Amino acid sequence: MMTLDKHFLWGNSVSSMQSEGAWDADGKGLSVYDVKPETADLSDWKVGIDEFHRYQEDIDLMQQMGMNCYRFQISWTRIFPNGDGEINLAGFDYYDRLISALLKAGIEPMICLYHFDMPLHLAEKYNGFSSRYVTQAFTKFAKAVIDRYGEQVKYWLSFNEQNGFFFEPGFDNTGFINGERDLLTLYTIANNTMVAHAEIANYLHAHYPNDQIGGMLAYQEFYPATSHPQDVFAARKASEFINQHFVDAFTKGHYSAEVLQYMQNHDLMSSIQPGDLALIASHHNDFLAFSYYYTVALDHTKLTPTTPPNYYMRDASVPNPYLESSEWGWQIDALGFRNVLTKLSNETGLPIFPIENGIGIREESLNHEMIQDDERIAYHRDHIQALKDAVDEDGAHVMGYLGWGLIDIPSSKGDMNKRYGVVYVNRTNHDLKDLARIPKASFYWLQKVIQSNGEQLD
Repeated sequence: MMTLDKHFLWGNSVSSMQSEGAWDADGKGLSVYDVKPETADLSDWKVGIDEFHRYQEDIDLMQQMGMNCYRFQISWTRIFPNGDGEINLAGFDYYDRLISALLKAGIEPMICLYHFDMPLHLAEKYNGFSSRYVTQAFTKFAKAVIDRYGEQVKYWLSFNEQNGFFFEPGFDNTGFINGERDLLTLYTIANNTMVAHAEIANYLHAHYPNDQIGGMLAYQEFYPATSHPQDVFAARKASEFINQHFVDAFTKGHYSAEVLQYMQNHDLMSSIQPGDLALIASHHNDFLAFSYYYTVALDHTKLTPTTPPNYYMRDASVPNPYLESSEWGWQIDALGFRNVLTKLSNETGLPIFPIENGIGIREESLNHEMIQDDERIAYHRDHIQALKDAVDEDGAHVMGYLGWGLIDIPSSKGDMNKRYGVVYVNRTNHDLKDLARIPKASFYWLQKVIQSNGEQLD
């Protein structure tokens, strides 16, 4: 008997700015990424891997691999060039073609509506999601996309890694570019985006009841650095603020009582407007999605009595001596992956969907030759085995497994040296070369894994 459900979803996840390119095609407006300059060590964001023009080639590779799900993002500024105003109908043309090609290839499209590329106009004028006006503009965009594709697309996400808006990246990733980065602003951003998620979920369920939407976390599994009670306390409290606060809102319709008490004690309740909590209570999610790359150990001695729990990860993270690390310092922990899958399944009763997982490795293909990426194969093998253990031994309900950027894309900072793909894309940070797609050894390994529905991991 096979461990995984016969309808298990295997696939790939990307963002628009890391994959599409065509940054000014068909009336697309500027996002905050489009104006970021290249540096000595990082690329700009104008080309990505040019999937806008080469999507069929990439879909053919996904189909050859056996994938049956592709999670991609609809670029806000393709549809609303300034983020608000009138719809740019030409902006839908690319996604019409992409979705039709995916469905023809037997690949389920999964749409993410926001992955950090705030329209530049809304960032400059309103400071992104710190503004309720921007929240409303986003829900308008989301509803337009849902109306366009609700009959074709079954799976939806509102925000990528929504809990990331509650710790320091929340400022950069939500379009906050001017002013003081204070705690009240961060809590306002977190609440505004949860209000938008709830409204979008309610709209989808009301108009397309056969579709499914999930909240999505950058799940951070925290370990105490030692058995010191203060380390244990710090790890638990960090998880409550960074993970549980959002899990509760997604699955129970209310915020964490501990976080609300902190807000009351620190004059942060003004971040929540009248009617917000009722709206959040009215929505539901069909699954819970998350990204998972590494785990974090916390040392309480690095904290002060006034450090906000939102910043425990930033201030108190220390290397875990029991884990190996990637070149970029991300500690590899497949057992942690199993823990998260089982914990979330037990706690929420919802299908759990890990939709980002992978390892960045520095690679170069000379003369288009195949890369023997044994380290990547080992990483995915261990994590898929951990997923199977969560299902088979722990009873977790897991609906799929999507790797991150399995056709090479620039990293989240714009670095082509940090490659996650099982397909090599022939470009560097400053030389686009021919953008050829070259399957690595891991491509053929993953092909066998998917064909066997996870049974063949050797």
